[in-house]
This record gives sequence, structure tokens and C-alpha cells, in this order.
Amino acid sequence: MKRRDFLKKAGAGAAVAAAATAVNAPFVHAKKTIKWKMVTTWPPKLPYLQTGAVRLAKRVEQLSGGRFKIRVYAGGELVPPFGSFDAVSKGTVEAASGAAYYWAGKAPAAQWFAAVPFGLNADGMAAWFWGGDGLKLWEETYAPFNLIPRPAGNTGVQMGGWFNKKIDTIDDYKGLKMRIPGLGGKVVAKAGGTVVLTPGGEIFTNLERGVIDATEWVGPLHDKIMGFYKVAKYYYYPGWHEPGTVLENFFNKQAYEALPKEFQLMLDMACYESYNWMLSGFNADNGAALQDLIFKHKVKMVRFPEKVLAKLRVFADEVLEEVASKDAQAKKVNANYKKFQKQVGTWGQVSEKAYYDLIAKQYPLKG
Repeated sequence: MKRRDFLKKAGAGAAVAAAATAVNAPFVHAKKTIKWKMVTTWPPKLPYLQTGAVRLAKRVEQLSGGRFKIRVYAGGELVPPFGSFDAVSKGTVEAASGAAYYWAGKAPAAQWFAAVPFGLNADGMAAWFWGGDGLKLWEETYAPFNLIPRPAGNTGVQMGGWFNKKIDTIDDYKGLKMRIPGLGGKVVAKAGGTVVLTPGGEIFTNLERGVIDATEWVGPLHDKIMGFYKVAKYYYYPGWHEPGTVLENFFNKQAYEALPKEFQLMLDMACYESYNWMLSGFNADNGAALQDLIFKHKVKMVRFPEKVLAKLRVFADEVLEEVASKDAQAKKVNANYKKFQKQVGTWGQVSEKAYYDLIAKQYPLKG
């Protein structure tokens, strides 16, 4: 009798254990840790750009309770800065952080998702991505490369750049060697300049040695950190070439789609939050850095002459049409972008611009 009772209880226990295993199987699966690698185009520890990628990785790990971990490598640590696109496309790594205009040679339409000369500012780009067709078109553009893009930051309106040559007329661009990427670089080339595209970590040395005569980078915060004021005479504004530059994260398609849906959502939401976090930080820190450059380092700030800006705008319109005419996707993206810019621009005239014009005298550049 005792033997039968023992066997009965043992059988029941085994059944309960089996049932528990079956019920808990999804939970056990969900607890599996996923590990990704993210490469970037940025120098190590560069505020907001590289640190933004690191912050995003930590955010995803927090949201997932430690189940989704992303290790971030600065430009050159795992792959060359401009090797990120191919590395993620091939699946060598799962993710990358950069700027879409770096990939113009692979996908001409990609440039519109970073910055368009005389185009949309940061709020306008956000409106295009999440209130218009921008993100959908970006996904279409990257799809042939096995990539899924996400907006993950914005610098706001950038500065016009650092020059060792005065720009008084449009002819002063002739023969000028300038580090400037994207569509803005094509405008400079049309004006007669020579465009030199180098990673951020090499700009100071190239400017110091005369390899380039001028460079644009980001804004006062990063320009001060990079020390450009030590090797360049003039600090020009406004940043006509990059009025609201978007920073991107992009993911290998197979790696992204293999994630549990909840992890995909965490990744998307972390990118969305990063866009706003980065823009807020740039606006705050650029203001402080600009005052430091003006009053402490005595930087000579110069506004581009109106006639120069007017001519650059003509060249910009020509460049956009030329690039769009040679690539079907770029043509599609350009048409949509122009339509949306007109839509939000009309509103901007009676809202943002009218307000800034009203209070402009409260914020003198000097004294």
C-alpha cells in the first residue's frame, strides 16, 4: 500500500512539474538575454553624438530589465567610421549610429533624411518623419540595403563653419578646400570649392596643416571641444547647409525582425526619446558654449553676406533637382520633402519666425 501511494504521489508530482515547465516555457524564453553590437561614425566620448548612442543602449537595457544589451563601439574601434553602413547591411554587427548623408554614394536619396540646405529645421524634420511621409520614405530608401532606419537625434540649426579665408562674395568659394558633407557639400562644389570628406577625429589636424581651408562640424559646443577656434580665423553663421541635422540609428533587418515585438518597441521608443533628448541638450549647451567662444576666446563671428546666401540658395535648388533627376528614389523623396516644407513653412512664418523677430533684440550677439 505504501509503495502504491508513493508511486501515485511521484506520478502526480511529475505531472505537476511537467505542467509547470510547459506553462513557464514562454517566460523562460523571454528571459533569454539578447546581445547586440552597435558601431558609430563618431569619435569616442563625443557629447550627444557618441554619448547619445551609449545612452540609448543603456536605455534599452533598462527598459528590457537587462534582457537586451547593446555594446557600443566608437568610430574605428571595431570598423572604420564610414564602414558602418556596410557592416550593418551585411550583418557583421546589428546596429549603427551616424548621419544619413554619409551614405550618399550608396543611396542618393539618403541625404534628404539628414539635412537639406535651406530646408527644414529640427521641428520640421520631426514633423515630416512622424506627421508626414518622411520615415516611411526613409525605410523605403534603406530597404534594398537590408537596413531599418530610425531618427535618433537632432543637432538643431548648425553653424556655418570655421574659415581661414574671408567670404565676402560668392567668388571667394572658388578654390576653397572645405570639409562639408551631404547636399551642402555639393552646393559648395557648385560654387567652385573643393569638398573634402573626413571623419570628425581628423578635422582639427587637417585644418591646422592647411589640408583644408575651412570646415563645418556641428555647433558651438562641439566646435569649442574640437578646438577649431585655435586654428581658424572666422566663425560663420547661419548654417544654411544644415538647418536641422538628423542623427540616425539603423539596424540590420534580420536582426531587428528576429527581436521579440516588445524589444522592437523598446528600441523604437528609445530612438524617439533620444531625438528629443539630444535636441534639448544641444540647444542648452550650444548657448553656453557660444557665449564662452565670444567673450572668453574672442572668436570673430561673421554672418554670411546676404548676396552670398542668396546665390548659395540658387545653387542649392539646382543641386536638389540635379541629384533628384539621376535617381528615382531621390526624385520621389525630394518631391515629398518640398511639398511638406511648403506646408509647414507657411505656418512657420506666422508662428516661430514672427515670434523670434519680435524678441530678437533681447539677445544681442555681443556686449
